[in-house]
Amino acid sequence: MKLRTLTALPGIAIFLALFAGGQALGADKPVEAQTYAAKQVRADFDELYERLQATHYDLYARRSKPDFDARFKSLRGSFDTPMKRFDIQTRFQDFIAYGNVAHARIDFPMDVYRAYRAGGGKVFPLRVRIVNGAARVSSNQSGLDAISLGDEIVAFDGQPGAAWLSSLRRHLSADNDYMAYAMLESLLPAVEWLEHRDATRFHMKLRTAQGKTYEVVVPARSRDEMQASSEKLPKTFELDWDKRESRMLQNGVAYLRPGPFYNNDPGATNMWDATAYSVFIDAAFWRFIEAGAKSLVIDLRDNPGGDNSFSDPMVSWFATKPFRFASDFRIKVSQAAIDTNRKRLVANADDAASTSHKLAAAYATRKPGDVFSYEIPLAQPRPGTRFQGKVFLLINRHSYSNTVSVAALAQDYGFATILGEETSDLATTYGAMEEFELSRTGVTVGFPKAYIIRPSGATDARGVRPDIAIDTPTVPTQEDTVLARAAEIAGKAGG
Repeated sequence: MKLRTLTALPGIAIFLALFAGGQALGADKPVEAQTYAAKQVRADFDELYERLQATHYDLYARRSKPDFDARFKSLRGSFDTPMKRFDIQTRFQDFIAYGNVAHARIDFPMDVYRAYRAGGGKVFPLRVRIVNGAARVSSNQSGLDAISLGDEIVAFDGQPGAAWLSSLRRHLSADNDYMAYAMLESLLPAVEWLEHRDATRFHMKLRTAQGKTYEVVVPARSRDEMQASSEKLPKTFELDWDKRESRMLQNGVAYLRPGPFYNNDPGATNMWDATAYSVFIDAAFWRFIEAGAKSLVIDLRDNPGGDNSFSDPMVSWFATKPFRFASDFRIKVSQAAIDTNRKRLVANADDAASTSHKLAAAYATRKPGDVFSYEIPLAQPRPGTRFQGKVFLLINRHSYSNTVSVAALAQDYGFATILGEETSDLATTYGAMEEFELSRTGVTVGFPKAYIIRPSGATDARGVRPDIAIDTPTVPTQEDTVLARAAEIAGKAGG
């Protein structure tokens, strides 16, 4: 069964494209030049708010209706001149992001950004790691030797560092600051460009690890300039989110990096075909068993997620009882959810057991606004031989979507010990994204139709918290020190 649980593909594509330097979405598209009259913009803004209220599982989960109404009124009054589609997308997204729900959003305008970059457009050339509200430099492609990795950004163009981060955060749909700042670690150059599109330089104050402050003017840089700077820097360890890998480590510890939970073959015509993935997973576990592995580290760091039809077969190798990724999957009926599900029925016309057919049957007996619990079938442990050693899942703040579900169920069912750092994506979340399109501008809006509760039944708005914390270094190192610590823990546990 395929049930898109937390993050729709467009959301994943943003992260993948920017992780890959803006190269992952195909050929660059021209910037859209169409302009819409103020009257059209206001009419679509009215429609946006009305349809969000009708479709979103709980639009007011994190903001009160009076606060949302006030924000709506304020923004609507500002739409008094013709606007280009790009500006409409970004302004409407700021409004949606006010709700602090990650899976309600208008996706980043990648076509405009990538066309700008492909044409030599220059952006902010630093990346950061944000810990306890402090942004520390984790990558420096500015060409300025004065800036060292680990230095804290104290002020940005006259703003305190915290105020600068807050100004960027308003563009991002995120359930809390931790999630928003984790997203900024990946998206910073693009989001900073969104905030200051005409900036050619950035006046900054930084503080070293020794407490010394200094000021510097950082130039905006093109893609080629940033690449040239990178080639001159010492090589540091960097995770490959797309990699599938299995091998034995020392002391009887097996290592599995399953990669994303979808078909990542570059030539794939069906991203939900799990055939090759299943062959890889089965071969890996047979290899571990034949090697006499006493423990296993499954590395889910920087994993963008995907679908449980991929992750469940992996979990079944070490599961000790039947399992499901949620204790409750509550769906709000809306016309938009019905319409998008109807489109999927076309692709699954011959599969009466598909989720789309089951949802269609459920929708047929209910009216818009109703909420019902969708029953998720139990997945079963693998029959016959299974991995009997101790299992450890390694996560970080960039473990997203279905990956979080895997960590949550493994923790809640007692299948594995969780290592690493807390995920920024939530274990109990508003998700199962669907979309509707605004009538005049054609802007596509994503909304969460469901409330998905982790297996334990806990409803706190937190990510999966590790059983044993392993800090990710603020300053990148040449070696994977996090994995080394995880392997040490697993080796001792395996005896």
